Amino acid sequence: MSSRTDEAALSYEQARDELIETVRRLEAGGTSLEESLALWERGEELARVCRRWLEGARARLDAALAEEEEKAEGDAEEE
Repeated sequence: MSSRTDEAALSYEQARDELIETVRRLEAGGTSLEESLALWERGEELARVCRRWLEGARARLDAALAEEEEKAEGDAEEE
């Protein structure tokens, strides 16, 4: 399994794809309890990575929208 430093280097798409594969393996069954727990823990880590990427994207979108709104308000005041 990957370390926390490896997680920081994962792109959203890499983390999402690995998470999908991890869930598939868990759903397929046939693994030992220990391996299932390790897969679950890895899935939780990958979900956190994805969540951080999505939260960052949301913050960037919100900032861009706020900037556009401020610009529109400034243009309206000039008229």
